Amino acid sequence: MENRPEVVNNQFFGAKNNSTFNVLDIIKYLLFHWPWFLLSVCIFGGYYYYQYSKTTFTYRQASTVMIKTPANTPSSATLTRSGMSYNTVNLATEMLQLKSKELMRETVESIKADVSYVVRRQLRDYELYNESPVLVQFVNYNPSGSFSFTITPRDNKSVLVVENLGKDKEKVYIAPLNKAIKTSFGGIRILATPYYTKAAYDQEISVNKLSSIDMANALLGRLSITQTTDDASLLQIAMEDSNPQRAADIINNLIRIYNINSINDKNQIARNTADFINNRVAILSEELGSVEGDLEKIKINNNGMDVAEVGGMYIEDSRSYRLEATKIDTDLKLAEMMSDYLSKSDKQTALIPNNTGLIDGNIEGQIQAYNTLQIRKNKLMEDGNSENPIVKEIDKSLNTMRSGIERTLGNTISGLQVKKNNAVKEENRASGKSRQMPQKQRLVLSIERQQKVKESLYVFLLNKREENAINQAMTDDNIKVIDPASGSFAPVYPDKFKKVGLGVAIGLVVPSVILILLLIVDSGVRNRKDLEDGLSVPFLGEIPLAKKNKHTVGNVSVSQTGRDALTEAFRILRTNINFMSRGGVPPKVITFSSARVGAGKTFSVINLATTLSFLNKRVIMVDLDLRKGTLSSRIPVPVRKGITHYLSDKELNPSEVIYKTEISDNIDIIPIGVIAPNPVELLHSDRLDNLIAELKKQYDYIIIDSVPVEIIADAYITDRVSELTIFVIRSGKMDKRELPDIEKIYQSKKLSNMAILFNGVNSGKRGYGYGYGYGYGYSYRYGDDKKSFWKKVFNK
Repeated sequence: MENRPEVVNNQFFGAKNNSTFNVLDIIKYLLFHWPWFLLSVCIFGGYYYYQYSKTTFTYRQASTVMIKTPANTPSSATLTRSGMSYNTVNLATEMLQLKSKELMRETVESIKADVSYVVRRQLRDYELYNESPVLVQFVNYNPSGSFSFTITPRDNKSVLVVENLGKDKEKVYIAPLNKAIKTSFGGIRILATPYYTKAAYDQEISVNKLSSIDMANALLGRLSITQTTDDASLLQIAMEDSNPQRAADIINNLIRIYNINSINDKNQIARNTADFINNRVAILSEELGSVEGDLEKIKINNNGMDVAEVGGMYIEDSRSYRLEATKIDTDLKLAEMMSDYLSKSDKQTALIPNNTGLIDGNIEGQIQAYNTLQIRKNKLMEDGNSENPIVKEIDKSLNTMRSGIERTLGNTISGLQVKKNNAVKEENRASGKSRQMPQKQRLVLSIERQQKVKESLYVFLLNKREENAINQAMTDDNIKVIDPASGSFAPVYPDKFKKVGLGVAIGLVVPSVILILLLIVDSGVRNRKDLEDGLSVPFLGEIPLAKKNKHTVGNVSVSQTGRDALTEAFRILRTNINFMSRGGVPPKVITFSSARVGAGKTFSVINLATTLSFLNKRVIMVDLDLRKGTLSSRIPVPVRKGITHYLSDKELNPSEVIYKTEISDNIDIIPIGVIAPNPVELLHSDRLDNLIAELKKQYDYIIIDSVPVEIIADAYITDRVSELTIFVIRSGKMDKRELPDIEKIYQSKKLSNMAILFNGVNSGKRGYGYGYGYGYGYSYRYGDDKKSFWKKVFNK
C-alpha cells in the first residue's frame, strides 16, 4: 500500500528547505518586536537627553594671528635690526612658547581666571564670568591652595557662606558685604557687583578657587594652536571654555602678554648696548677734556705761537702715516675695550654689545649668534629648570662661542698692533727730519694725535648711541592679530542632536543585538519556517496557542459559530485532512502522535473531533495511550470498561466499551479503562484490528490518541490500523536538532501517511519566519479577544 499522499505539490505540503537566515527575514523579525525598540529608544534616548541636560555647555572662540618675520616687519624695509630681530622664525617654537605654562599663568592672573563663579539652573551649571552678583577678594591665604565654597545672597547687606569641610561636614557663615571674614582657608571679603539685585537673592553660587598654575594647566588642555596653511606664517589660536567671553579674553590677553614679553626680549640687547656706549662716552669725554686742557696750556706757555705752522714744513711727509696710525689706533682701542668687557667676571653670562663698529665683520657675526643663543637659554631658564639637558647643551655652546670671540679679538688686537707699529715706525722715520724742532713741537704733535683719536672715538660712539635708540624705539610685536578672538555663542558641546542621536542609536542597537543573539542561540522550533527548513514531511496546519478554559468539557476550545483564530485553524486542519487521501479516499482512521509528552496531541484530538462533529459527522475518539490515558482523564464518562478490557477479554463486544461524551451527540469515546501491565502485547492483539474495522462501519472518523514515538514503541505497533498519522510538534518544545530524527521516521515510512501539525503557535510572538494568520491576511478575531493597547504591544 502506498503511504505517500497523492497530491504532493499541494500548498499545505512541505518540501525540505536547506535555507538559512536571510536579511529580509531578520528585518521582519526585528520590526515585529518594535515595542521593545520603542522602549529601548525611549530609555537610552531619555538617558542621553538627561546627560545632555546636565552637561555644562562648552563654547569655542578663535583668533587668527600672523607671526612676523624680518621680511614682513615695517622696520626691516629701512633699517637693519643688527641682531635684535630673528633671522628666521620657527613657527613650531612660537607655538610652543604660546602654550607655555608661565605665559598662561600670567594670562590667568591678568583676568583673574583662577576664581570661577558657577550657578546651577535646572540641571546644568553656568559660569558667571563678569556677571556674578558677588566678587570675592582673598586675604591672607595660600596662593598655591585650591578650595571651594558657596555663597547665597540673603539681602542687600549680607550673604550666606557655606564651606564644605569633607565627610558631610559643613561650616556656615553669615558674612556682611564688603567686610572680611575668616575661614578655614584664609580671609575673604565679599563685594557686591552691579548684578547684585533682588533676582539674585537665595540663588546659590559656587565659588571655586584654584592656584594660578593649576588653572593654567587646566586651560592649556583646552587651548589649541594650529597653522592655517603650510606656506604662510598664520596661526589659529582657539580656546574652548564654559563661558564664551572668558575664552575670548584668554586668547586676547595671551597674545598681548606674549607680545609684551617678546618686545622685552628684543630690547634686552639694545639696553645692554646702550649701557656699554654710555659708560664709554663718559670715560672718553673726561679723557678728551684732559687732552684739550694740556694743549691749551702749551699754547698759553708759548704766548699763543702756532707750533704746527712752524714745524709744518718738516712734518708734511709724516702726515699721511700719522693719519693711518690714528685710524689703526681707533680700531685697536675699540678691540681692547671689547676685550676688557669680555674679561670682566660679572659679564660672563651677559649679552655682548653688538654693532660697536669693529672692522672685523666675522666678530660681529659671532657676537650676533652668541646673543641669539643666550636669549634662547634665558627663555628656557624662565621655568627655573637649570638641569634641563637642552640648557646644559646651550651652556657648552655658549662657552665655546665666547672662547672663539675672545680668540678672534686677540688675533684682531695683535694684527692691529702690528699695523700700528709699522705706521708709527714710518711716521718716526718721516719725523726724523724734524728733530731740529724744539721739544714742544713733538709734545704738541703727541697731544694733537691723542685729541684726534679720542675725538673720533667719541663722535663714533655718539652716533652708535643714537642708532641704538632708534632701533629700540622701532621694536614691534612678534604677533599681529588678523582676526580678534571671536566665535559663535552657540555651544559646540554637548551637541543635542549628536547626544540624543547616540542614545537613539544605542537604543536601536541594543535590542537588535539581544534579539539577534536570542535568535541565534534559540535552537527551538518556533515557526513553520523552522519546520520547512528541516523537514520534507507534509504540513497540515498551525494551531495557535489556546487559552485555558476551565468551563468547557475536555478542554474544547472551538465552537461551531466561532470566528476566532483557533476555531479557524481546526477548520483548516479538517479541510487539509481530506487532501491526505489514499487512492482518492479521504482517511477515516487518524492517529495522533508526537515526539514527547506535552506536544498537545490530546488537545488536538478533542478539538479536531469537535470540529468534525460540526459537519454532522460521527466521530469516535480512541485512547490508545495505555500507559497514561490522558484522553480518558480529559473526558468525564462513567467508565466501567475500556480498551484494555476489550483487548484482553475476547468476550466483550465493542459496544460495551463505547461511551457518549458531553461534547456532542456525534462524538463518542473508547477510554483506556485501566492501566495495563502489558500494553505492547495488548496492542499486538488482532482484536485491535477487528475493533477498528467495526468502528469504521459505524463512524465517519476514528481518531486515535497514541503515545509519543520517542518514548515507547506503541505508536509503531498501532500504525497498522491507521490511515493518517498526524505528528504533533509544539512550538518551542522541540529542538531543531531533533528534526532529522523526524525526517528519518518519515523517510523510513515507519508511520503511515505521516503529516505534521504545528501546535501552540503564539501569534503574539511571531516575527522570524512566516508567522501565523488565516484567510490570506484577513483577521478572524472580530472582537472575540479584545485586549488593551499595552497588552497588545507587550504580549509579543
